[in-house]
Amino acid sequence: MNLSALLEESAAAYAERTAVVLGEQRLTYADLDARANQVANLLVRHGIRPGDKVALSCPNIPQFTSIYFGILKAGGAVVPLNVLLKAREVAYHLADSDAKAYFAFEGTPELPIGSEAYGGFLEADGCTDFFLITATPGGSPAEGEQRHFQTLVADQPSTFETIDRDDEDTAVILYTSGTTGHPKGAELRHRNMRDNALVGRKTFRADPARPDTYLCVLPLFHSFGQTVVQNTALAFGGTLVLQPRFDPKSALELLAKERITFFAGVPTMFWGLLGALAGAADTAGITESLRMAVSGGSALPTEVHKDFKERFGVTILEGYGLSETSPVAAFSVYGEEPRVGSIGVPIPGVSMKLIDDNWNEIPDDPGTIGEIAISGHNVMKGYYKRPDATAEAVRDGWFRTGDLARKDQDGFYYIVDRAKDMIIRGGYNVYPREIEEVLMTHPAVSLVAVVGVPHSSHGEEIKAFVVREPGAETTEDDLLAWGKEQFASYKYPRVVEFVGTLPMTSTGKILKRELV
Repeated sequence: MNLSALLEESAAAYAERTAVVLGEQRLTYADLDARANQVANLLVRHGIRPGDKVALSCPNIPQFTSIYFGILKAGGAVVPLNVLLKAREVAYHLADSDAKAYFAFEGTPELPIGSEAYGGFLEADGCTDFFLITATPGGSPAEGEQRHFQTLVADQPSTFETIDRDDEDTAVILYTSGTTGHPKGAELRHRNMRDNALVGRKTFRADPARPDTYLCVLPLFHSFGQTVVQNTALAFGGTLVLQPRFDPKSALELLAKERITFFAGVPTMFWGLLGALAGAADTAGITESLRMAVSGGSALPTEVHKDFKERFGVTILEGYGLSETSPVAAFSVYGEEPRVGSIGVPIPGVSMKLIDDNWNEIPDDPGTIGEIAISGHNVMKGYYKRPDATAEAVRDGWFRTGDLARKDQDGFYYIVDRAKDMIIRGGYNVYPREIEEVLMTHPAVSLVAVVGVPHSSHGEEIKAFVVREPGAETTEDDLLAWGKEQFASYKYPRVVEFVGTLPMTSTGKILKRELV
């Protein structure tokens, strides 16, 4: 079954129900399905064939969803890209994924998504079509090899015979950084993505007869927002209220105005919502509707749990997953008080266990720490074009996560440490190796180690310890400015400390735990 059936079946059953909301714009399921059909027709007429990869750089606006499902309908695989990527990074992702076509939103002067995307497109030889999405139908004209998306798609038929795909075919490639410093594409099958969305019936009590209204503040290019919010909403006839960029005050207004029943976010978003409440602000309009609050990405502080329930009347439920697991693997039990610090239990159709370095399952004793391994309908096909990396991560259907955890007597899991060296800044995963490799290309940098340091609102901030080349006089401001040009805004170091040496083991391995 093609993953696009999530939209098509709801469009058939609830044609006039509101599917997507952005400001005053409201699309019914019939509207959304027709727009996705137009995208599919556009792609087929530009030579896209079943199995071809199509990239998408777009914030949370209706075009993301219509293009996403249009790619699927045409038999293609969606490659969602972070809208913060610079041209150099875009070029890498397009080339690595073998993308044949690329849709990108023009962005704003402050975030020129389109220009960075087009710059990357020009460097990727295998990508032949660039479609520019403008803020308005009569927006900026496309130049050169660019094509104006709205103009072209408007001429396409609104009906399309969806191309059949096998359950094992790739539906989405989600890029995730690795310890090698090179982002890897996790290949997710149609069944991976479909089943992970449909499990919302049991996990979130999703019910088409009582459809939820979801506030989508999580970026749709990320697996959390894509599956838990977009795909689950559409699978169960819900309404997707989009916020292109999270702003706590505006989010509070949308929660009340649109009578949101389902809110999902990373811990910093919940922290932001609480901070945006002015004194004794009235939350009655929100609490009357809100039934579900879901958190993931990193551990939620106890105080946020407590304060959110006091102000909004809803207990935040935590879950756990990775891009490689579509993403949800474990979730708190709906209807039960959460066990603070726990990621819950495996979702239906998924198994989890704790293993040692050699893949051996550790004794099932409460409190014993091991690495989480996951199997089930959600585990990826593998890393695109990386058989060795796939073999290291997946064995006999089990995916090893790199996350250390313990399990209590009732089977609830508790993360005790993250994948080695990984930094989580504002909900985004950042692997130091990629940052280090690029910083090492600066002529003034001799050696560098990147670590995460505590930060009050982002959770962690990125700090670089730098050993200068002899005689170099580069300043902290110089290196920060240079880094800002090289990386997406969530990646570049905000703090640089120059040091004479870095602590090392006898074998020359940098001891990052000694860097603070």
